[in-house]
Amino acid sequence: MNNINLQIVIYLMGVLLAINSGFMMIASIVSLIFDDGVYLKIFYSSISVLIFGLILMFTTKKYSKQIQKREGYIIVSLGWLLMSLSGMIPYLATGSINEFSRAFFETTSGYTATGATILDDVESLPEGIIFWRSLTHWIGGMGIIVLTIAILPLLGVGGMQLFTAESPGINSDKLHPRITDTAKRLWMIYLGLTLVETILLRIAGMGFFDAINHSMSTIATGGFSTKNNSVSFWNDTPMIQYIIIFFMFISGSNFVLTYFAFTGKVKKFLQDEEFKTYFFIIFFSTIIVFSVLFSSVNLSESSFNHPEVYGKFESSLRHAIFQVIAVITTTGFVTGDFSMWSPFLTLLFFGLMFLGGSAGSTSGGIKIVRHLVMIKSGILEFKRALHPNAIVRSRFNGSFLDQSIVYNIAAFFILYILLFAFGSLVFAFFGLDFVSSLGVSAASLGNVGPAIGDFGPSFTYNELPTGAKLWSSFLMLLGRLELFTLLIITSTFFWRNQ
Repeated sequence: MNNINLQIVIYLMGVLLAINSGFMMIASIVSLIFDDGVYLKIFYSSISVLIFGLILMFTTKKYSKQIQKREGYIIVSLGWLLMSLSGMIPYLATGSINEFSRAFFETTSGYTATGATILDDVESLPEGIIFWRSLTHWIGGMGIIVLTIAILPLLGVGGMQLFTAESPGINSDKLHPRITDTAKRLWMIYLGLTLVETILLRIAGMGFFDAINHSMSTIATGGFSTKNNSVSFWNDTPMIQYIIIFFMFISGSNFVLTYFAFTGKVKKFLQDEEFKTYFFIIFFSTIIVFSVLFSSVNLSESSFNHPEVYGKFESSLRHAIFQVIAVITTTGFVTGDFSMWSPFLTLLFFGLMFLGGSAGSTSGGIKIVRHLVMIKSGILEFKRALHPNAIVRSRFNGSFLDQSIVYNIAAFFILYILLFAFGSLVFAFFGLDFVSSLGVSAASLGNVGPAIGDFGPSFTYNELPTGAKLWSSFLMLLGRLELFTLLIITSTFFWRNQ
């Protein structure tokens, strides 16, 4: 403990609270514009969070500016927890959610961009709260820590350790040598995509309020909607759904590659192994789902609102590609209840929950790159068995992978599956049936949102027991921080003096 710089940790917790307060203030302005009756309550929530944040900042203003790896892990882990705790204040203050476990679940689901909800009637909420709900997605999607890194130069603090803890992975590409400039460029892309999608949705016929909320949810690969029936509300407006499909696909791709594509370096996108695998998985999964939907499923019986605008062929194709991308990217929007389409498709979508999008995207899950490395490593083991004296190494994008990275990914896989299995047991202990336990565990840990069983796309998580809600929230945080970041601070060796 003596070697951990607690002052910088406390100071940055104050910074995070101040930032969160600023976003709450935006929600209060939206509330004032719509005159929904809760403007002052959201405003006071913002002020209370700001005061607490300023107290933390001023009591540690003479902090040492040095951040080591251990401080980075603590800041990221405590930061997400503190954001979730402070972010639920507007829900409680306005009476939109009146119980701690329910408010914490909803807020954690927002910041982790999971999209699971305990709210049975979203449309009855005040507009300011609906906006705040979507805004938690948008804040958490790219990562509040990355946003903080972008302003740390103003505070005289370097942010490399924070970026490492926030975005563990094998890709070392950077947009700029300085990590703070990297964060700024990523946020410029993030903001730009949000604005473009909002404009396109508005042109396609969606109201402006709905458009900005769905854009924030889409770019964050979250899934919160302004409608009780999610995006199926617009089943009679296919263009709206096609726009969301495109931006879900982009948001599930590596944002660094997206930046390179915007700067004219499209080859980096097309030559990237992970992106090509991501594209082909979506392509072939869509063909499989479309074939089943078109040949044997009555969509009108399994969709919340399903007019076949252009006939069954177009409708089946649209539902297929929408739900495949929504699940793989862990966005969680729904145009229908895929768990009712067929047992085969239910099992397929359950499997897709474990994929995740690309590394460097806002999606959850295991990530395509880890699957790629594990498959390549498995194939190499066959070669080693046949040629025990041969020297064979894993490659990714033409470069040899350090063996430590392969070991790290193997450890991640093992830990992920163990946590999924243990998570399922805990949910079963709280009374969930077999299928629901598996579904909620996979959806929570993978930050997917809709599960299968009693908590599928047609249902909310409101019926989860209190303990199960808190456990689900913990799994959401674990998944969003890619397991190691949160678990490592619970180990004894982390706290030993170095």
